[in-house]
Amino acid sequence: MTCGPAPTKSDHIWLVVAAVVFTGLDALMGSLNEPTTGWAGPYAVFLLQIPLDLSLIFAFRYPRIVAGLVLAGATLMLISDELAPGLFTPEHPISLATVPTITSVLLCVLVRVLDRRSVLILTGIFMVLSTRVWHPSWAVIPFGLASTVLPSLGSLYLQARRDLLRSLRDRAERAEREQHLLAEQARAEERRRLAGEMHDVVTHRLSLMVLHAGALTVSSKEPSVREAAEGIRSEGTRALDELRDLVGVLRGTEQDTGTAQAAAVVDLPDPATLAAESESVGIPVRLSVDGDGNGLSPTVARTAYRVVQEALTNVRKHAPGSEVDLALRYRPDGLDIEVRNSPPRGAPDPVLAGSGSGAGLSGLRQRVELIGGTLRAGPVISGGFEVSAILPAYVPTAESAQHDHGRRRR
Repeated sequence: MTCGPAPTKSDHIWLVVAAVVFTGLDALMGSLNEPTTGWAGPYAVFLLQIPLDLSLIFAFRYPRIVAGLVLAGATLMLISDELAPGLFTPEHPISLATVPTITSVLLCVLVRVLDRRSVLILTGIFMVLSTRVWHPSWAVIPFGLASTVLPSLGSLYLQARRDLLRSLRDRAERAEREQHLLAEQARAEERRRLAGEMHDVVTHRLSLMVLHAGALTVSSKEPSVREAAEGIRSEGTRALDELRDLVGVLRGTEQDTGTAQAAAVVDLPDPATLAAESESVGIPVRLSVDGDGNGLSPTVARTAYRVVQEALTNVRKHAPGSEVDLALRYRPDGLDIEVRNSPPRGAPDPVLAGSGSGAGLSGLRQRVELIGGTLRAGPVISGGFEVSAILPAYVPTAESAQHDHGRRRR
Protein backbone atom coordinates (compact mmCIF):
# COMPACT_ATOMS: atom_id res chain seq x y z
CA MET A 1 0.00 0.00 0.00
CA THR A 2 1.40 3.35 -0.99
CA CYS A 3 1.86 6.27 1.35
CA GLY A 4 0.30 9.70 1.09
CA PRO A 5 1.69 12.75 -0.72
CA ALA A 6 5.03 14.15 0.38
CA PRO A 7 4.83 16.54 3.34
CA THR A 8 4.85 20.20 2.44
CA LYS A 9 6.51 23.09 4.19
CA SER A 10 3.23 23.98 5.91
CA ASP A 11 2.97 20.39 7.21
CA HIS A 12 6.36 20.72 8.89
CA ILE A 13 5.34 24.08 10.38
CA TRP A 14 2.15 22.66 11.86
CA LEU A 15 4.12 19.73 13.24
CA VAL A 16 6.50 22.08 15.03
CA VAL A 17 3.52 24.04 16.39
CA ALA A 18 1.91 20.80 17.65
CA ALA A 19 5.16 19.72 19.32
CA VAL A 20 5.46 23.09 21.10
CA VAL A 21 1.79 23.05 22.18
CA PHE A 22 1.97 19.51 23.59
CA THR A 23 5.26 20.32 25.32
CA GLY A 24 3.56 23.23 27.07
CA LEU A 25 0.52 21.10 27.88
CA ASP A 26 2.62 18.31 29.39
CA ALA A 27 4.69 20.84 31.32
CA LEU A 28 1.49 22.32 32.77
CA MET A 29 0.07 18.90 33.67
CA GLY A 30 3.37 17.87 35.21
CA SER A 31 3.39 20.93 37.42
CA LEU A 32 -0.18 20.19 38.57
CA ASN A 33 0.47 16.49 39.21
CA GLU A 34 2.02 15.21 42.39
CA PRO A 35 5.78 14.50 42.13
CA THR A 36 6.95 11.03 41.21
CA THR A 37 8.34 9.00 44.10
CA GLY A 38 10.62 6.46 42.42
CA TRP A 39 14.36 6.35 41.99
CA ALA A 40 14.09 8.49 38.82
CA GLY A 41 13.34 11.54 40.97
CA PRO A 42 10.34 13.82 41.47
CA TYR A 43 10.49 15.15 37.90
CA ALA A 44 10.59 11.83 36.04
CA VAL A 45 7.34 12.64 34.28
CA PHE A 46 9.02 15.68 32.70
CA LEU A 47 12.05 13.64 31.68
CA LEU A 48 9.73 11.13 29.99
CA GLN A 49 7.10 13.28 28.30
CA ILE A 50 8.98 16.41 27.16
CA PRO A 51 11.61 14.63 24.95
CA LEU A 52 8.85 12.58 23.34
CA ASP A 53 6.89 15.74 22.58
CA LEU A 54 9.90 17.40 20.97
CA SER A 55 10.71 14.27 18.95
CA LEU A 56 7.47 14.88 17.05
CA ILE A 57 9.32 17.57 15.07
CA PHE A 58 11.26 14.80 13.26
CA ALA A 59 8.27 12.51 12.68
CA PHE A 60 8.07 13.22 8.93
CA ARG A 61 11.78 12.61 8.42
CA TYR A 62 12.31 9.68 10.80
CA PRO A 63 8.82 8.23 11.39
CA ARG A 64 9.88 4.77 12.54
CA ILE A 65 12.46 6.08 14.99
CA VAL A 66 9.99 8.55 16.52
CA ALA A 67 7.32 5.85 16.68
CA GLY A 68 9.80 3.55 18.44
CA LEU A 69 10.64 6.27 21.00
CA VAL A 70 6.98 6.95 21.77
CA LEU A 71 6.31 3.21 21.99
CA ALA A 72 9.21 2.87 24.43
CA GLY A 73 7.75 5.74 26.46
CA ALA A 74 4.36 4.04 26.56
CA THR A 75 6.02 0.81 27.69
CA LEU A 76 7.82 2.63 30.52
CA MET A 77 4.51 4.15 31.62
CA LEU A 78 2.97 0.66 31.61
CA ILE A 79 5.87 -0.76 33.68
CA SER A 80 5.58 2.15 36.10
CA ASP A 81 1.84 1.63 36.59
CA GLU A 82 1.99 -2.15 36.89
CA LEU A 83 5.27 -2.84 38.68
CA ALA A 84 6.56 0.39 40.24
CA PRO A 85 3.82 2.95 40.89
CA GLY A 86 5.20 6.48 41.05
CA LEU A 87 8.41 5.66 39.17
CA PHE A 88 7.75 7.49 35.85
CA THR A 89 4.15 8.59 36.41
CA PRO A 90 2.44 9.87 39.56
CA GLU A 91 0.56 7.35 41.67
CA HIS A 92 -2.57 9.49 41.34
CA PRO A 93 -2.36 11.35 38.01
CA ILE A 94 -4.90 14.00 37.08
CA SER A 95 -5.10 12.63 33.51
CA LEU A 96 -6.57 9.34 32.34
CA ALA A 97 -3.95 9.01 29.58
CA THR A 98 -1.93 5.79 29.90
CA VAL A 99 0.29 6.50 26.85
CA PRO A 100 2.26 9.65 25.95
CA THR A 101 -0.08 12.52 25.12
CA ILE A 102 1.63 12.99 21.79
CA THR A 103 0.47 9.53 20.60
CA SER A 104 -2.69 10.74 18.83
CA VAL A 105 -0.80 13.34 16.77
CA LEU A 106 1.96 10.84 15.96
CA LEU A 107 -0.52 8.30 14.59
CA CYS A 108 -2.01 10.97 12.31
CA VAL A 109 1.48 11.72 11.00
CA LEU A 110 2.32 8.04 10.49
CA VAL A 111 -0.74 7.63 8.24
CA ARG A 112 0.90 10.16 5.89
CA VAL A 113 4.35 8.59 5.70
CA LEU A 114 4.01 4.85 6.41
CA ASP A 115 2.16 2.07 4.63
CA ARG A 116 -1.27 1.09 5.91
CA ARG A 117 -0.16 -2.24 7.36
CA SER A 118 2.52 -0.63 9.54
CA VAL A 119 0.07 2.02 10.71
CA LEU A 120 -2.53 -0.58 11.72
CA ILE A 121 0.07 -2.65 13.59
CA LEU A 122 1.32 0.38 15.54
CA THR A 123 -2.25 1.49 16.22
CA GLY A 124 -3.09 -1.94 17.63
CA ILE A 125 -0.04 -1.91 19.93
CA PHE A 126 -0.80 1.57 21.23
CA MET A 127 -4.46 0.61 21.68
CA VAL A 128 -3.51 -2.35 23.89
CA LEU A 129 -1.12 -0.20 25.93
CA SER A 130 -3.63 2.63 26.33
CA THR A 131 -6.76 0.61 27.17
CA ARG A 132 -5.08 -1.88 29.56
CA VAL A 133 -7.56 -4.55 28.50
CA TRP A 134 -6.33 -6.90 31.25
CA HIS A 135 -7.76 -4.38 33.76
CA PRO A 136 -11.04 -3.30 32.10
CA SER A 137 -12.17 0.15 33.19
CA TRP A 138 -15.01 2.29 31.87
CA ALA A 139 -12.82 5.35 32.44
CA VAL A 140 -9.60 4.09 30.82
CA ILE A 141 -10.83 2.13 27.80
CA PRO A 142 -12.89 4.92 26.13
CA PHE A 143 -10.08 7.42 26.73
CA GLY A 144 -7.51 5.00 25.34
CA LEU A 145 -9.57 4.31 22.22
CA ALA A 146 -10.13 8.04 21.67
CA SER A 147 -6.39 8.74 21.85
CA THR A 148 -5.27 5.90 19.54
CA VAL A 149 -7.89 4.18 17.38
CA LEU A 150 -10.04 7.23 16.67
CA PRO A 151 -7.29 9.54 15.26
CA SER A 152 -5.70 6.67 13.32
CA LEU A 153 -8.93 5.53 11.65
CA GLY A 154 -9.96 9.14 11.03
CA SER A 155 -6.66 9.89 9.32
CA LEU A 156 -6.87 6.69 7.27
CA TYR A 157 -10.34 7.68 6.11
CA LEU A 158 -9.22 11.19 5.14
CA GLN A 159 -6.16 9.78 3.37
CA ALA A 160 -8.31 7.30 1.42
CA ARG A 161 -10.68 10.12 0.48
CA ARG A 162 -7.78 12.29 -0.72
CA ASP A 163 -6.43 9.38 -2.76
CA LEU A 164 -9.85 8.81 -4.31
CA LEU A 165 -10.25 12.48 -5.22
CA ARG A 166 -6.72 12.57 -6.66
CA SER A 167 -7.46 9.44 -8.69
CA LEU A 168 -10.72 10.91 -10.01
CA ARG A 169 -8.96 14.16 -10.87
CA ASP A 170 -6.17 12.31 -12.70
CA ARG A 171 -8.75 10.23 -14.54
CA ALA A 172 -10.66 13.36 -15.59
CA GLU A 173 -7.45 15.03 -16.80
CA ARG A 174 -6.47 11.89 -18.69
CA ALA A 175 -9.91 11.74 -20.30
CA GLU A 176 -9.63 15.40 -21.26
CA ARG A 177 -6.22 14.80 -22.83
CA GLU A 178 -7.54 11.80 -24.73
CA GLN A 179 -10.51 13.81 -25.94
CA HIS A 180 -8.19 16.58 -27.08
CA LEU A 181 -6.00 14.09 -28.94
CA LEU A 182 -9.06 12.58 -30.62
CA ALA A 183 -10.17 16.05 -31.69
CA GLU A 184 -6.67 16.77 -33.01
CA GLN A 185 -6.72 13.52 -34.96
CA ALA A 186 -10.13 14.38 -36.40
CA ARG A 187 -8.91 17.81 -37.45
CA ALA A 188 -5.79 16.27 -38.99
CA GLU A 189 -7.91 13.83 -40.96
CA GLU A 190 -10.15 16.66 -42.15
CA ARG A 191 -7.08 18.66 -43.17
CA ARG A 192 -5.77 15.73 -45.17
CA ARG A 193 -9.12 15.29 -46.88
CA LEU A 194 -9.40 18.99 -47.75
CA ALA A 195 -5.77 19.02 -48.91
CA GLY A 196 -6.46 16.14 -51.24
CA GLU A 197 -9.54 17.82 -52.70
CA MET A 198 -7.70 21.14 -53.09
CA HIS A 199 -4.78 19.40 -54.73
CA ASP A 200 -7.02 17.57 -57.22
CA VAL A 201 -9.10 20.62 -58.19
CA VAL A 202 -6.50 23.39 -58.24
CA THR A 203 -3.74 21.27 -59.75
CA HIS A 204 -6.01 20.29 -62.61
CA ARG A 205 -6.80 23.93 -63.44
CA LEU A 206 -3.22 25.13 -63.04
CA SER A 207 -1.92 22.29 -65.16
CA LEU A 208 -4.31 23.25 -67.97
CA MET A 209 -3.19 26.86 -67.70
CA VAL A 210 0.49 25.87 -67.89
CA LEU A 211 -0.13 23.60 -70.87
CA HIS A 212 -2.08 26.27 -72.76
CA ALA A 213 0.61 28.86 -72.00
CA GLY A 214 3.31 26.45 -73.23
CA ALA A 215 1.40 25.77 -76.40
CA LEU A 216 0.92 29.49 -76.96
CA THR A 217 4.65 30.03 -76.51
CA VAL A 218 5.36 27.60 -79.34
CA SER A 219 2.54 28.51 -81.72
CA SER A 220 2.42 32.30 -81.47
CA LYS A 221 4.46 34.40 -83.90
CA GLU A 222 4.30 37.57 -81.80
CA PRO A 223 7.35 37.98 -79.51
CA SER A 224 5.32 39.91 -76.94
CA VAL A 225 2.70 37.18 -76.81
CA ARG A 226 5.34 34.46 -76.50
CA GLU A 227 7.03 36.42 -73.70
CA ALA A 228 3.74 36.89 -71.84
CA ALA A 229 2.84 33.23 -72.31
CA GLU A 230 6.25 32.15 -71.02
CA GLY A 231 5.72 34.33 -67.95
CA ILE A 232 2.33 32.75 -67.35
CA ARG A 233 3.79 29.28 -67.78
CA SER A 234 6.66 30.07 -65.38
CA GLU A 235 4.37 31.52 -62.72
CA GLY A 236 1.94 28.63 -63.10
CA THR A 237 4.76 26.12 -62.64
CA ARG A 238 5.93 27.93 -59.52
CA ALA A 239 2.35 28.00 -58.21
CA LEU A 240 2.14 24.23 -58.70
CA ASP A 241 5.35 23.79 -56.71
CA GLU A 242 4.05 25.96 -53.88
CA LEU A 243 0.71 24.18 -53.91
CA ARG A 244 2.47 20.82 -53.66
CA ASP A 245 4.50 22.04 -50.69
CA LEU A 246 1.49 23.44 -48.85
CA VAL A 247 -0.55 20.32 -49.48
CA GLY A 248 2.35 18.28 -48.07
CA VAL A 249 2.23 20.41 -44.90
CA LEU A 250 -1.54 20.05 -44.60
CA ARG A 251 -1.24 16.30 -45.03
CA GLY A 252 1.39 16.20 -42.30
CA THR A 253 4.15 14.71 -44.44
CA GLU A 254 7.37 16.03 -45.92
CA GLN A 255 7.41 13.58 -48.77
CA ASP A 256 6.89 16.23 -51.47
CA THR A 257 9.30 18.76 -50.01
CA GLY A 258 11.88 16.12 -49.21
CA THR A 259 11.73 14.76 -52.74
CA ALA A 260 12.06 18.22 -54.21
CA GLN A 261 15.03 19.00 -52.01
CA ALA A 262 16.73 15.71 -52.84
CA ALA A 263 16.30 16.33 -56.55
CA ALA A 264 18.15 19.65 -56.13
CA VAL A 265 16.57 21.00 -59.30
CA VAL A 266 13.84 23.18 -57.80
CA ASP A 267 14.20 26.88 -58.62
CA LEU A 268 13.71 28.31 -55.13
CA PRO A 269 12.94 32.03 -54.77
CA ASP A 270 15.63 34.11 -53.12
CA PRO A 271 14.31 36.80 -50.70
CA ALA A 272 17.37 38.91 -51.52
CA THR A 273 16.09 39.42 -55.08
CA LEU A 274 13.18 41.40 -53.69
CA ALA A 275 15.61 44.06 -52.46
CA ALA A 276 16.60 44.83 -56.03
CA GLU A 277 12.94 45.07 -57.05
CA SER A 278 12.27 47.59 -54.30
CA GLU A 279 15.35 49.59 -55.30
CA SER A 280 14.01 49.79 -58.84
CA VAL A 281 10.78 51.45 -57.65
CA GLY A 282 12.52 53.97 -55.37
CA ILE A 283 12.54 52.14 -52.01
CA PRO A 284 16.16 51.96 -50.73
CA VAL A 285 16.87 48.64 -49.06
CA ARG A 286 19.92 47.94 -46.90
CA LEU A 287 20.39 44.19 -47.20
CA SER A 288 22.22 42.12 -44.60
CA VAL A 289 22.66 38.37 -45.17
CA ASP A 290 24.34 36.13 -42.62
CA GLY A 291 24.85 32.47 -43.46
CA ASP A 292 23.76 30.21 -46.28
CA GLY A 293 20.19 29.21 -47.06
CA ASN A 294 20.95 25.99 -48.92
CA GLY A 295 19.82 23.91 -45.93
CA LEU A 296 16.23 25.18 -45.99
CA SER A 297 13.44 23.01 -47.34
CA PRO A 298 11.59 24.40 -50.40
CA THR A 299 8.44 25.09 -48.36
CA VAL A 300 10.35 27.14 -45.80
CA ALA A 301 12.28 28.99 -48.54
CA ARG A 302 9.07 29.99 -50.28
CA THR A 303 7.51 31.05 -46.99
CA ALA A 304 10.54 33.23 -46.27
CA TYR A 305 10.16 34.76 -49.71
CA ARG A 306 6.48 35.54 -49.00
CA VAL A 307 7.34 37.17 -45.65
CA VAL A 308 9.84 39.55 -47.25
CA GLN A 309 7.56 40.15 -50.22
CA GLU A 310 4.58 41.06 -48.04
CA ALA A 311 6.68 43.33 -45.81
CA LEU A 312 8.19 45.25 -48.75
CA THR A 313 4.79 45.48 -50.44
CA ASN A 314 3.33 47.07 -47.30
CA VAL A 315 6.22 49.55 -47.24
CA ARG A 316 5.47 50.60 -50.82
CA LYS A 317 1.77 50.93 -50.00
CA HIS A 318 1.83 52.66 -46.61
CA ALA A 319 5.30 54.19 -46.11
CA PRO A 320 6.41 55.99 -49.27
CA GLY A 321 9.87 57.54 -49.15
CA SER A 322 11.04 55.39 -46.24
CA GLU A 323 14.20 53.33 -46.10
CA VAL A 324 14.19 49.62 -45.34
CA ASP A 325 16.61 47.43 -43.40
CA LEU A 326 16.33 43.79 -44.48
CA ALA A 327 18.24 41.22 -42.40
CA LEU A 328 18.38 37.51 -43.23
CA ARG A 329 20.16 35.33 -40.67
CA TYR A 330 20.46 31.70 -41.69
CA ARG A 331 20.97 29.22 -38.86
CA PRO A 332 21.59 25.46 -38.94
CA ASP A 333 18.07 24.93 -37.61
CA GLY A 334 16.24 27.68 -39.47
CA LEU A 335 16.09 31.31 -40.56
CA ASP A 336 15.50 34.68 -38.85
CA ILE A 337 13.95 37.46 -40.94
CA GLU A 338 13.72 41.10 -39.94
CA VAL A 339 12.25 43.84 -42.18
CA ARG A 340 12.18 47.31 -40.63
CA ASN A 341 11.34 50.58 -42.37
CA SER A 342 11.97 54.14 -41.27
CA PRO A 343 9.11 56.64 -40.82
CA PRO A 344 7.46 57.60 -44.13
CA ARG A 345 8.39 60.93 -45.70
CA GLY A 346 5.07 61.52 -47.38
CA ALA A 347 1.42 60.56 -47.42
CA PRO A 348 0.61 57.18 -48.97
CA ASP A 349 -1.22 56.99 -52.27
CA PRO A 350 -4.90 56.34 -51.36
CA VAL A 351 -5.41 54.13 -54.40
CA LEU A 352 -2.33 52.02 -53.67
CA ALA A 353 -2.95 51.90 -49.92
CA GLY A 354 -6.55 50.85 -50.45
CA SER A 355 -5.68 47.97 -52.72
CA GLY A 356 -5.63 44.45 -51.38
CA SER A 357 -7.85 42.63 -48.90
CA GLY A 358 -6.26 44.04 -45.73
CA ALA A 359 -5.59 40.52 -44.42
CA GLY A 360 -2.10 40.05 -45.79
CA LEU A 361 -0.29 39.89 -42.45
CA SER A 362 -2.91 37.70 -40.80
CA GLY A 363 -2.82 35.25 -43.68
CA LEU A 364 0.97 35.35 -43.67
CA ARG A 365 1.00 34.63 -39.93
CA GLN A 366 -1.18 31.56 -40.49
CA ARG A 367 1.14 30.35 -43.21
CA VAL A 368 4.20 30.83 -41.00
CA GLU A 369 2.57 29.06 -38.05
CA LEU A 370 1.50 26.23 -40.36
CA ILE A 371 5.15 25.30 -40.93
CA GLY A 372 6.06 25.67 -37.24
CA GLY A 373 7.37 29.26 -37.25
CA THR A 374 6.40 32.53 -35.56
CA LEU A 375 5.65 35.96 -37.03
CA ARG A 376 5.57 39.34 -35.31
CA ALA A 377 4.51 42.64 -36.85
CA GLY A 378 4.05 46.05 -35.30
CA PRO A 379 5.26 49.65 -35.03
CA VAL A 380 8.64 50.48 -33.52
CA ILE A 381 9.63 53.33 -31.21
CA SER A 382 11.43 55.21 -33.98
CA GLY A 383 8.14 55.63 -35.85
CA GLY A 384 8.57 52.93 -38.47
CA PHE A 385 7.20 49.42 -38.75
CA GLU A 386 8.83 46.01 -38.32
CA VAL A 387 7.98 42.55 -39.54
CA SER A 388 10.05 39.71 -38.11
CA ALA A 389 9.77 35.95 -38.48
CA ILE A 390 11.51 32.88 -37.10
CA LEU A 391 11.28 29.90 -39.42
CA PRO A 392 12.47 26.30 -38.97
CA ALA A 393 14.75 24.61 -41.46
CA TYR A 394 12.23 21.86 -42.15
CA VAL A 395 8.46 21.57 -41.95
CA PRO A 396 7.33 19.53 -38.91
CA THR A 397 5.05 16.58 -39.57
CA ALA A 398 1.54 16.41 -38.14
CA GLU A 399 2.56 13.65 -35.72
CA SER A 400 5.48 15.63 -34.28
CA ALA A 401 3.35 18.78 -34.06
CA GLN A 402 0.67 16.89 -32.10
CA HIS A 403 3.33 15.39 -29.84
CA ASP A 404 4.82 18.81 -29.10
CA HIS A 405 1.36 20.27 -28.52
CA GLY A 406 0.44 17.50 -26.05
CA ARG A 407 3.77 17.88 -24.26
CA ARG A 408 3.18 21.63 -23.82
CA ARG A 409 -0.28 20.96 -22.38
CA ARG A 410 1.14 18.52 -19.86
